[in-house]
Amino acid sequence: MLTAFARAFKTPDLRKKLLFTGFIMAIFRLGSFIPAPGISYVEVQKCRAPGGQGNQLLGLVNLFSGGGLLQLSVFALGIMPYITASIIIQLLTVVIPRFETLKQEGQAGQAKLTQYSRYLTIGLAVLQSSTYITFARNPSQLFNNPACTSIMTDDGFATAAMIVLTMTAGTGLIMWLGELITARGIGNGMSLLIFTSIAAGFPASLWGIQQSQGWATFIGVIVLGFGIIAAVVFVEQCQRRIPVQYAKRMIGRRMYGGTSTYIPLKVNQANVIPVIFASSLLALPGLIVQFQNSNPDPPGWVGWLQANMVRGDHPYYMITYAALIIFFTFFYVSITFNPTEVADNMKKYGGFIPGIRAGRPTAEYLNYVLNRITVPGALYLTAVSLIPLVALVMIGADQNFPFGGTSILIVVGVGLETVKQIESQLQQRHYEGFLR
Repeated sequence: MLTAFARAFKTPDLRKKLLFTGFIMAIFRLGSFIPAPGISYVEVQKCRAPGGQGNQLLGLVNLFSGGGLLQLSVFALGIMPYITASIIIQLLTVVIPRFETLKQEGQAGQAKLTQYSRYLTIGLAVLQSSTYITFARNPSQLFNNPACTSIMTDDGFATAAMIVLTMTAGTGLIMWLGELITARGIGNGMSLLIFTSIAAGFPASLWGIQQSQGWATFIGVIVLGFGIIAAVVFVEQCQRRIPVQYAKRMIGRRMYGGTSTYIPLKVNQANVIPVIFASSLLALPGLIVQFQNSNPDPPGWVGWLQANMVRGDHPYYMITYAALIIFFTFFYVSITFNPTEVADNMKKYGGFIPGIRAGRPTAEYLNYVLNRITVPGALYLTAVSLIPLVALVMIGADQNFPFGGTSILIVVGVGLETVKQIESQLQQRHYEGFLR
């Protein structure tokens, strides 16, 4: 990877793209520290000091905002509204025939779906920023610090409206920055901004482990982290290649087909989406407990939820988390990969899997292989996602343990894709001739 970056900096065109990408990422990080108007930066720092990590319910959002949420910054929402909007639009393509038609129209239809995602992102940003106004008015829940009583300079409607407008505009600006990276930089812009948000929290998390557990545990975590990264890279690169042969066809005076290719089915076909779904769903018990705590006589089941389903170190929480990840892995793979559609397209263009008849037998074979690949993929996602929870039990580290869960999956995945893009562009500019 370092060799690819070194060679890229020696190429003027790629060097400009890399520097432009780094500049946009620096702007994104700067916006995570600029407080929104109406928020007292001094009071926010006082509230953050004792609590450290804040409310676990908002941990996932704070992770994707690069810590901007607990700063109440202009980029407090981070990239999370866009991620949610993109997932919703992708799932709706199965339900709404209009969206499915747009998906089949190629680039023009995809551009229209992207436009819908932008509109939905702004709507979700308005909704989420309005919710965070409630936390800003009662910051003890946000920072998990009972001594924190006020972080807003003014509790009026105009100030709240200005905060909502600023955070929503910040989300729109993040979308634009991501598209700038995609168009003029290296890699996928949105993915790189997520990568920046997560990677920015690694040093603080590691140093917090050193401060609380000592140098021996710190070095052990570093060694364990390199092992986890190597394992994640290995699994992310694993794929089942199904051979496909295309028959020769005579069209006019030209012969087409006769080529051999393959269908790559990744072991982790669902990527990090099931983990995000499961984390979001498991945040609901904590939300219910928070609302019921204001009740002077809460029901008995609220106490059970608070004892068993709010903290990640409880066995019930871990079992439920693992079950949700496995379920959402199969659910998401079944939505995103349609064996019947793939089989029909292969049959249309004269393709077939050697030893398998075209049409329905091909679809059944693809479904057979996909189900058996998804099982180890789901178990892999479950194992990686449970690492922070196991660390919470064994060494007392919080659920933002850097080498596990959503963090490591996204960082490694985005890093691999970015390096692949750099290497592909390097091959376009530096290739070897036949006679060397």
